[in-house]
Amino acid sequence: MYIFSSSIKVFYRDVDQMGVVYYTRYFEYFEQARTELFNSIGLNWSEIEKDGYYLPVVSAFCKYKRGAEFEDKLLIKTKLMEKPGVRVKFDYEIIRETDELALAAGYTMHGFTDHNGKPVRPPTYFQNAFKKYF
Repeated sequence: MYIFSSSIKVFYRDVDQMGVVYYTRYFEYFEQARTELFNSIGLNWSEIEKDGYYLPVVSAFCKYKRGAEFEDKLLIKTKLMEKPGVRVKFDYEIIRETDELALAAGYTMHGFTDHNGKPVRPPTYFQNAFKKYF
């Protein structure tokens, strides 16, 4: 298992007329956290794509518990519970830093493809980056 924590601040652009984070933004927060997780172990999305591999989202889910608000500082815990293979599942938990209140939880499932969308095995360097965690 690998767990990585990152932070994000809620900006005015993220909130709706009720002053809470608009529901689609949570998926953007997931994406940012996922990218930061990759960077934390030496992987780079751009390099993976230059090598001809893509990781499109094949399913996504978010359970909203409580709305984040403008200027909240959020902690996003991103977890890989299983060794990545042709499919990779990332689990997320979003917590408000000031009171440690859980605001949302979800996941994204990704599948490795080539540039034509055909499923492929992940590159060896991708698998090797996670070896010490699984």
